[in-house]
Amino acid sequence: QVQLVESGGGLVQPGGSLRLSCAASGSIFSYDSMGWDRQAPGKERELVAEIPTVGRINYGDSVKGRFTISRDNAKNTVYLQMNSLKPEDTAVYYCHVVYRSRRGTSDDYWGQGTQVTVSS
Repeated sequence: QVQLVESGGGLVQPGGSLRLSCAASGSIFSYDSMGWDRQAPGKERELVAEIPTVGRINYGDSVKGRFTISRDNAKNTVYLQMNSLKPEDTAVYYCHVVYRSRRGTSDDYWGQGTQVTVSS
């Protein structure tokens, strides 16, 4: 019932920039939060950034000052602008939404992921 279409991943040199997009669709009445997680090989999945409908934007400590999350409610799309990229940013990035159905039930959903590789 929920579909997340992620785009924008790829290969970039250290210090470069990428912009990720995630468009959500399906049986979603409203969103509590939209954001991004990431997972590098051999490491646990971690928060990158999230932007709630109510509350403050949250960033992972390692990306503060470099990444910016934004949200276009008209398009049901969340963006992640990644600047000053470092090799340690290399990971699979997963779009994450916390949403409510028309019945009012809250649930989480993750996209299939998009690869970001930072290398010279």
